[in-house]
Amino acid sequence: MSSGSPARVSKNITNAVDAAEISPHAHRTLWIAATVAAICGGLYGYDTGIISGALLLMTKEFHLDTGMQATVASAILIGATLGAVVTGWFSEKFGRRTTVIVVTAIFVVGAIACSLAPDVTLLVAARVFLGIAVGGATQVVPTYISELAPHDRRGQLVTMFNVAIGIGIFLANVVGFAMRDAWGWRPMVSIAALPAAFVFISMFFLPKSPRWTAENEGIGSAIEQLSRVRSSRKQIRREIHEIHENTSGIDDDERGWKGLALPWVRPALIAALGIAFFTQAGGLEMMIYYTPTFLSDAGFGASSALLASLGVSIVYCIMTLLGCLFVDRIGRRRLVLIMGPGSVISLIGLGIMFAIHPDKGSVGSYATVAFLLLFMLFNSGGIQVVGWLIGAEMFPLPMRGAATSLHAAVLWGSDYLVTRTALPLVTLISLGGTMWVYAGVNLACVLFVLFFVPETAGATLEDIETSLRDDTFRPHLGENPSIAYKAAN
Repeated sequence: MSSGSPARVSKNITNAVDAAEISPHAHRTLWIAATVAAICGGLYGYDTGIISGALLLMTKEFHLDTGMQATVASAILIGATLGAVVTGWFSEKFGRRTTVIVVTAIFVVGAIACSLAPDVTLLVAARVFLGIAVGGATQVVPTYISELAPHDRRGQLVTMFNVAIGIGIFLANVVGFAMRDAWGWRPMVSIAALPAAFVFISMFFLPKSPRWTAENEGIGSAIEQLSRVRSSRKQIRREIHEIHENTSGIDDDERGWKGLALPWVRPALIAALGIAFFTQAGGLEMMIYYTPTFLSDAGFGASSALLASLGVSIVYCIMTLLGCLFVDRIGRRRLVLIMGPGSVISLIGLGIMFAIHPDKGSVGSYATVAFLLLFMLFNSGGIQVVGWLIGAEMFPLPMRGAATSLHAAVLWGSDYLVTRTALPLVTLISLGGTMWVYAGVNLACVLFVLFFVPETAGATLEDIETSLRDDTFRPHLGENPSIAYKAAN
């Protein structure tokens, strides 16, 4: 279909679209595909969040010191970084849907292996293996959903992955708070295998990414996949023409890791990798992992500390859900610029509370929890909403697999850095000082977004690629920074 003159190709595409059978359940299929794939985010949230409650029990069973606690908590991040890198190549070669299937199979095996670990060495090894699935999911699922979604709902559908992360963290904290004594840590870990098995089976019946299919199986197959998730032939015709223009005549130098070295790709690389770093380095993951530990050290009882951790997960869940609903209306860039300063102020206040060591039950102790919850509100409603989304939508198709792998690897590498340094940093400069360091990181995030991240809301993936090639991929202070606006004008 791709051979011949442009006019002939256009006519062939139009004929193929006219002949395609449009699914009467296209809208429903799109939402089901996005929801099922996003469950992987819930698995990520649960498998990383459950360590918050389980670590206390693991420490008691295996007699872990502070160093080994950090090793057990961060082992999953080592696997996640590896999984993010490997999954990019796999998803380019075998497709996004197939990769999600493989990732969920690893989730099942990894969760069961963790629960059966007889000693701390095998527990760490099992968590590294489970991390491969966690990292793989963060690479392939946002990419799969972004390539499946229409441009005007891409933000909402991709950030369902974030919502699922929040739900997973919330469930992990519920289990950690309510079931830790009745279950013990092993059932708490192994139960994650059930939703992973559900996603594994369901993905066999869901559509492939139309953009991956166009590049690897042809425009005809891409039209077939689009007709499963689009209800209008006009919409399919317009979208498939854009896809064809971007997939035809791709230079081999633009493919994979080689493409990332091209100068015109660099602005997207800087923006996406910078966002990836700040998503994790701002302190949120540290709060999720270590809230019970920090609050216990600050004088809170074990039950109160775990209850506060549950509150943290509730706020995260609510704010990511609100972000999912409004990110396409408000915009990615604007959302961070609105919420980011709140993160900075909350961390400064939290640092002050930890520095003065308020008495248990005093106004200061309640203020500590309030500042903690405010930080979660601003951080999870801002940078956390767009962190995964931007990496899935900024990169051109030829190098998208490699780029999203690198993006996910930076996310997990930053997470590993924060997790490994959090407790030593507290020992070195105190808990209050650590909060002030994270406040500085969040301030740097706001400035970075202001100067380096353009608005991608409303733009198609093809619009974003065109803006990179035309050297217009940049925010213009004082003007409408949206790529969609520039594409229309």
